[in-house]
Amino acid sequence: MRRRGVAGVAGFALFTLVMVVLFVGLGAWQLQRRVEKHALIAALSERLAAAPGPLPSPAQWSALTPAKDEFRRISFAATYESLPDAMVYSSGSGIREDISGPGTWAFLPARLPGGETVVVNAGFVQNTMQDREQQDRAVARLVSKQPVTLTGYIRFPESAGLLTPPDNPAKRLWFTRDHLAMARALGWGEGGTPVAPFYIDLEQPVPASGIPKPGPLEVHRKDDHLQYAITWFGLAGAVVIAFGLWLRAQRRAAACRDQDF
Repeated sequence: MRRRGVAGVAGFALFTLVMVVLFVGLGAWQLQRRVEKHALIAALSERLAAAPGPLPSPAQWSALTPAKDEFRRISFAATYESLPDAMVYSSGSGIREDISGPGTWAFLPARLPGGETVVVNAGFVQNTMQDREQQDRAVARLVSKQPVTLTGYIRFPESAGLLTPPDNPAKRLWFTRDHLAMARALGWGEGGTPVAPFYIDLEQPVPASGIPKPGPLEVHRKDDHLQYAITWFGLAGAVVIAFGLWLRAQRRAAACRDQDF
């Protein structure tokens, strides 16, 4: 009987140790994630606040990555092309404080002096009904066939999630910011014209009508890692307390049995 009791205590102690190590490890991981998140926010905020630099040359495009180039602020000259635009529907914006409510983002191809194409998100159109004609009217004012100096931020294409609605190329309507898919569907790279692997979130110039509405970006990333870490550390403490209470109950039960004999 005593051997079985000792084995039971040892088994429960081992289980408690494993759970404590697991929970403490998860808590430490969340703290590390918090440090990394703060470093990322600081880096992105620095890029957004920097003076605009030149657009990377086509020879540099293949070396650009989201980790080191996302949100780089740049300025360059390009000409909006007389090609079909695309609209990307969204319920708002997590990086534009001046945007609220549903609408569409106007994506247009712009030709560089060397002939390459850079896709530009020219700004927000308050377009709750995903009205194709409404966006066409807004975009038509931008296509002047004259070069214009554009200032904005380098962004990289997104991937659709499991719940993302399917795109509708016939209506030129997308639900994911995948400018490369738009370019393939709408012929923005016709004749072998290179299309940049990134697109530009436009900051300025702002059209006289204010539509589409470009603007500055701000980084807002959710930071719940400290809360998660406290939860995991709390679970580790709860497991230790539970083991201590159980062990005390076992010892009391054993003492009562010894008295009976």
